[in-house]
Amino acid sequence: MLSRALYRLGRLAARRPWAVLAAWLVAAVIVVGTSNVAGEELEEQFGAPGLDSQRAADLLEAKGSDQAGPTAQIVLTPQASDATFDRPGAPATALADVRAEAEQLPNVLGASEPSISPDGRVALVRLQYAALDQLSPDDLHNLKELQGDQAGLTVELNGDLFFAFDEAETGIGEMLGLGVAVVLLLWTFGSFVAAGLPLGTALVGLAVGVSALPLLSRLVDIPLWAPQLGAMVGLGIGLDYALFLLTRHRENLAHGLDVEESLARAVATAGRTVVFAGGIVVVAILGLAVSGIPFVTAAGIALSLVVLVMMLASVTLLPALIRLAGRRLQPKRHTDRTQRPANAAWSRWGRHVTRHPWAYALAGTAVLLAMAAPALALRVGMPDEGTFPEHRTERRAYDLVAQGFGPGFNGPLVVAVDTAGDPGVLPPLRAALAADKGVSTVTSPAYDDATGLATIVAYPTTGPQDYATVDTLRRLRADAIPTSLTDSPARAHVGGQTATVVDVGERVRQRLPWLVTAVIVLSALLLVVVFRSVVVPLKAALLNLLGIGASYGVIVMVFQWGWGAGLIGLESTVPIVSFIPMFMFAILFGLSMDYEVFLLSRIREEYDAAGDTVAAVVDGIARTARVITSAAAIMIVVFFGFVFGAHPAIKMFGLGLSTAILIDATIVRMVLVPSLMTLLGRANWWLPAWLARLLPPAAHSSQASPGRAADQPALTG
Repeated sequence: MLSRALYRLGRLAARRPWAVLAAWLVAAVIVVGTSNVAGEELEEQFGAPGLDSQRAADLLEAKGSDQAGPTAQIVLTPQASDATFDRPGAPATALADVRAEAEQLPNVLGASEPSISPDGRVALVRLQYAALDQLSPDDLHNLKELQGDQAGLTVELNGDLFFAFDEAETGIGEMLGLGVAVVLLLWTFGSFVAAGLPLGTALVGLAVGVSALPLLSRLVDIPLWAPQLGAMVGLGIGLDYALFLLTRHRENLAHGLDVEESLARAVATAGRTVVFAGGIVVVAILGLAVSGIPFVTAAGIALSLVVLVMMLASVTLLPALIRLAGRRLQPKRHTDRTQRPANAAWSRWGRHVTRHPWAYALAGTAVLLAMAAPALALRVGMPDEGTFPEHRTERRAYDLVAQGFGPGFNGPLVVAVDTAGDPGVLPPLRAALAADKGVSTVTSPAYDDATGLATIVAYPTTGPQDYATVDTLRRLRADAIPTSLTDSPARAHVGGQTATVVDVGERVRQRLPWLVTAVIVLSALLLVVVFRSVVVPLKAALLNLLGIGASYGVIVMVFQWGWGAGLIGLESTVPIVSFIPMFMFAILFGLSMDYEVFLLSRIREEYDAAGDTVAAVVDGIARTARVITSAAAIMIVVFFGFVFGAHPAIKMFGLGLSTAILIDATIVRMVLVPSLMTLLGRANWWLPAWLARLLPPAAHSSQASPGRAADQPALTG
C-alpha cells in the first residue's frame, strides 16, 4: 500500500536526516558536475515533421545547401538626415566596409549584396551562417560587435541568429516574485525556520532537476527555453508540495505526536496527496506527446523530470530538514496561520455556500463562462521583432526594414526547389510566385549546379502577423507552385520563419483536441483510483476546463486586445504563441488537480468517518482552505514575477499560469466545488460495482487526521 510505503519512508528520513541530506547534496554535485562536463547544449527548435516548412528545411539540409543554416540581417541607415546609400559618398563606402567586415566573421558563409530602399535611406545586408549545430552564442556576440563606430551609420541587427541564441533579459520580476513568496511563507507559518524549509527544499530540487536537462538532452533534443519554463513550474510546485507536507506535520505536532511519528504520518498522508497530485501533473504534461511537435514533446519530458524531482524532494529531503529543525517547528497559536482558530471563518464560508448551492453554482459558472468567452477569438502565431521593446536592436531593425522596404520584408517566404536536374522550371515558378497579389518582390533563383537545388525568396506585401500573409502563403502552396510545376518531377516547399510559425500554429489547432482528450482521460482514471468515484473525476475535469478556458480568455484580452498591456511592458498587441495553449492546458490541468486532490482527500476522509456530504464539505474546506489559499498565493506571485520578463512568450506563461491558479483557488475550489458537491450529495461517491471490484482497496482510512484511535492500525501496523 502506498500509504504504508510512504510512512516507512517518512520514518526513515526522520531517523537518518543527515544521511538523506548528504545523499541529496551528493546527487546535486554529481548532476551539476556531470551536466557541465557531458551535457548537450540546448538548442532553439521550432518546426515539426510533415509540415511543408519543415520539408523545405529538410530539403536544404539534405542537399547540403548553404541556405540550411540560420541567417542574420544587418540594417543600416545614415545618421545625417540628407545622406543616402544610392549615390557615391561616405555612407556607401561605410556600407561596403561593414559588409566586408561581416563577411569575415567566424561561421559566416556569405553576405548578400546590399539591398537599398527606394528612398536610399535604408540598406539591408543578409548574412548566411553555417548549420546551427556548428554555432554558439559567441557568433551572436561577434555579430553585435558590428554595432560599434561605423563612420556615421546607425547599425541595427535581427534575424534567426537572435532567435537561436539571444538570452532573455533578466528582469527584477522573477526575483521580486520569489521575495514575495518568502514573505508569504513567513506570514503563513510565523517562523523563519518554518518558512525557510519549503524554500530550501524547492531550490535544491530545482538545482537538481534543471541541471539534469543538458544530460537529458543527450537522449532527446530539449529546447533552449525549457529550463526557464522548468524553473517557473518547478519552483511553484516545489513550494506547494512542501507547504502541504509541512502544514500536516505541524498539525500532527499540535495533536501531541512526537517529531518522528509526526513526520512519518505527514509523509503517509500529505505525502500520498503529493505523490498522486504530482503523478497527475506528470501525466498531464507528458500528454504533450500527442502534439506531434517534437520540441513540444521534448519540453514536456523536461518539465516532467523537474516535477518528479520536486515531488521526490518533498517526501525525502523536506522530512529530513524538518527532523533537523526538531521542535522549533512546534506551531505557536498566535503566529501560525495554518493552526489559528480563524479556520472557523472558512468553516462559516463553507456552511454559507452549502446553504445556497444553486446560487453559487450558477454564479460561479457564469463568471467563468464570461471570462472564457474571449478565448473564442484566440489567434495563435509568434510574436516577431516588431513586438519587442523599442530599446532592442531587433525592434529597431524591424522598423527600419518596414519603413524602407515595406512590412513584407520582415517576413520573407523562402521557397526551396529541388529541380530534379531541370533548372528550366525556375523561371515559370518565379513568374507564378510574382504574379500572386500578395507578393511584392521575388528574388532571382539562387541555383546550385552540383545539387540541383535552388532557393527563391518571395516578399509578401503584408507583415508577418497579418492574416493576409497567411492567405498569401496558402495560395502559393495551393496554386502558384503546383500550377507552375504540373508537368515536372521538380518539387518545391515554402519555408522560412513566417511559414514555420503558420504551420506550427495549424498543427497545434489540429492536435489540441487530442491533447485535451488524452489528459482528461488519463487524469480521470487516476482520480477514479484515488477517490473510488466516477462523478468526482468528471466534475473535476469539467471545472478544470472552465478554469483553463477563463485563463485563455484573460491572455486574449491582454495580449490580443491590449487591455492593460502597457502595465506589463507590452508596447503592442501580439498573437498568442502557437504552442502556449498546449503547454498551458497540460500544466494547468495538472496543477489544478493538486488542489483538487488536497481538498477532496480531506472531504473524503470526513465523509468516510461520518457519511454526511455537507458536513464533510464544510469540514474539508475549514481544514484545507488556508493551506490552499496560501499555496496558491505563493504560486501566483512566483508565476506573476515572469510577467515582467523580456519576451512576450514568457509574459504569456506568467500571466496565464498565475491567473489560472487564482481562478482555481478561489472560484473553482472555494465556490463551485462545495456548491456542486452539496447538490450531488451521495452521488459524488457513486462507483459501479463492476468497477469497484477492479480497483485497489480504498486507502482513505489511512489518511485520517491524527489523534483518532482508528489511525493507529493503519499507520503503525
